[in-house]
Amino acid sequence: MSRHEEKEDEVRRLLESPHPQVPADLAARAVARGTRLLHRDRAVRRALWALLVVGVLVFVVWAAVAEPWHGPPAETTPPLEGW
Repeated sequence: MSRHEEKEDEVRRLLESPHPQVPADLAARAVARGTRLLHRDRAVRRALWALLVVGVLVFVVWAAVAEPWHGPPAETTPPLEGW
């Protein structure tokens, strides 16, 4: 008997056996859990967006103060000629 046939036989036995009783409050518990998960996901998403916005603001302030696009000033002055 192949592994596939064994799985089919096991599934057949499970389907032919009596079904277990479903708790009466199962739907209410599922809705409560789903609501909690949605609230948690929404809070995490908002926190990540807030972190991203703060990071962008910090970068913009740093770039405005440091002006990294300008090169460093020259260490020496050029010689004076023609005085």
